Amino acid sequence: MKKLLKAYALIVPLLAGCLVFTVLPFLSVVQSSFRYGSGGSAAFVGLENFKKLLQNDMFRLAFGNSMRFLALGVPLCLALSYTLAIFLKDLAGRYRLLKAVFLFPYIMPVAGTVLLIDLLFSDHGAANRLLFFLGLPVADWLGSPYAFAVMIALYLWKSTGYGVLLLLSGLITIPREQYEAAQMEGATAWHQFRYVTTPQMWNSLFVALVFAVVNAFKCFKEMFLVGGEHPNEHVYMLQHYLNNCFANLNYQRLSTASVLLFAVLFGSFLLLYAWVTYREEKKL
Repeated sequence: MKKLLKAYALIVPLLAGCLVFTVLPFLSVVQSSFRYGSGGSAAFVGLENFKKLLQNDMFRLAFGNSMRFLALGVPLCLALSYTLAIFLKDLAGRYRLLKAVFLFPYIMPVAGTVLLIDLLFSDHGAANRLLFFLGLPVADWLGSPYAFAVMIALYLWKSTGYGVLLLLSGLITIPREQYEAAQMEGATAWHQFRYVTTPQMWNSLFVALVFAVVNAFKCFKEMFLVGGEHPNEHVYMLQHYLNNCFANLNYQRLSTASVLLFAVLFGSFLLLYAWVTYREEKKL
């Protein structure tokens, strides 16, 4: 009984903090998305706020760019992380410095990342200097459609190493005896990857996917600092839209957009989790 009381004494403050600072504010945002007005005079309007939001051109631009970024960046990040993890599986245990190198871009301060972008892709940055040296026309990397490619490259640079570490933790749990048995049966490297490695990596891949999506939204703060409140239309993301709504004190639209984004991401994660669970049950 005494141990149980000690456990509750440790858990209750944490749960209380989550309730006060996370759950209750989120429920307030959800309530605000279905109401119009402020304070006690706010009236329930159902889905009218969502209807108006979906008709807003700037929101559709931001939502479309964000989904395009996720659809391109997240699969590339997972594929690159998985490929590197496969090739580095045997080296990771012997070279701890290798893990630190992969983690460095992820923990690099935002100011350092912004400085790196400026050194590489500003008007007089390394990219334009190289183009000028080769006799090619220079480009406006951050104020043109090229900014989307720069953003994808930045995201891959910051997130791939973290994905490699997550996937390596799953790869090292696969018994080596399974590979030896597969080799004795004449399995090629491709068959080992398909029938031995991948079936046991679905849970690790799902975790890596979750972090890849989270890191995709965290990556926007660097682009916001570089591009400002109104960047090129190709990199005008939901974070820009939400920030502009906050700056303009349009809390109604801010709440509606936040709830809609949460619903899309949460629904996507549920579908992916159901698919991964199905694959695991099918394997068993």
